[in-house]
Amino acid sequence: MADDILKLGLPKGSLEEATLSLFDRAGWKIRKHARNYFPEINDPAIALSLCRVQEMGGYVADGILDAAITGLDWLHESGHAEDVVRIADLVYSRNSMRPCRWVLAVAGDAPYASAKDLAGKRIATEVRGLTSKYFADKGVDADIFHSYGATEAKIVEGLADGIVEVTETGATIHAHGLKIIDEVMVSFPVLVANPQALANKVKKARIDQIMLLLLGALRAENLVALKMNVPGKCLDKVLAMLPALNSPTVSPLRDSDWLSVETVVQTDLVRELIPRLREAGAEGIIEYALNKVI
Repeated sequence: MADDILKLGLPKGSLEEATLSLFDRAGWKIRKHARNYFPEINDPAIALSLCRVQEMGGYVADGILDAAITGLDWLHESGHAEDVVRIADLVYSRNSMRPCRWVLAVAGDAPYASAKDLAGKRIATEVRGLTSKYFADKGVDADIFHSYGATEAKIVEGLADGIVEVTETGATIHAHGLKIIDEVMVSFPVLVANPQALANKVKKARIDQIMLLLLGALRAENLVALKMNVPGKCLDKVLAMLPALNSPTVSPLRDSDWLSVETVVQTDLVRELIPRLREAGAEGIIEYALNKVI
């Protein structure tokens, strides 16, 4: 039924490509159209819209969208955090699988070391609500004004004494000769839903499916599978080296002196692990990527 089609919002802008890639790994193929905010998806039960994260919370709260992926920061900035249901935290960002941070930064040679040192000073930011709350919680009265981009340059140009800006690594902030003196908020994408949409059993089932598969795709991002042949006499030595989600899978081969061993390990362990496995007697070692780990 048309009333059961899930209206899903995806972020347009900096998170767009990372989000489409995540959905691809989760099993949904999405195709964008030029000058069109309604991409195609290989699932007739979902209708997609591309929207700015700054606006997404309001669309979900008002029921224009049933569910959406938006930033935790903009959900709070827009004042809709209490109006929607937070279904899942999806920790990824534009360039990595890490959360981003809103930080308080000042000129590298400035005499400011904390928020209290900025009392009465001018603070530029795109998130006036979050910044105002941060300074209020610190008991500091600062002059906070909205920045329409190029926020780091506001200090360099003498337009602000401090900024609250988002960063993944801090590299851009430091490249402008600034220093970070505090963290205002840690943020990451979140899957949120309209309460009325969750009351619809068909839509809720679809939202739960999306949550399950997206989390599975994220979990698989830093994992790989290893499969190898191991002589029976070397099995205990090889198994002692292998971490696993539960325990490695061990299967007999046609040659009764050999066994097949399969497991899942962290990607950053593989380069050290494979040579050790080979030395321990494992042969025919195969490494392959995973799309989802549920």
